Amino acid sequence: MTKLLSRLSLLTVAALSTAAGGCLAPPAYSANERHQQIFRNWDYEGRQAVDDLDHVLLLRPAGQLTIWNVR
Repeated sequence: MTKLLSRLSLLTVAALSTAAGGCLAPPAYSANERHQQIFRNWDYEGRQAVDDLDHVLLLRPAGQLTIWNVR
């Protein structure tokens, strides 16, 4: 029992020291910039889902050209 208690207390101290000494730097992006990134990602994922569905249902004519903006 004391062995378990000592391990548990050691883990607790380690966790608290890690949490207390965590990253104190300001966030890389503001909340607005982060939300814009999230919405752009959702839009991209949605477009890919629609493209996959169109491909499965054969809604687009056959061709070798991509509809994606490739640079």
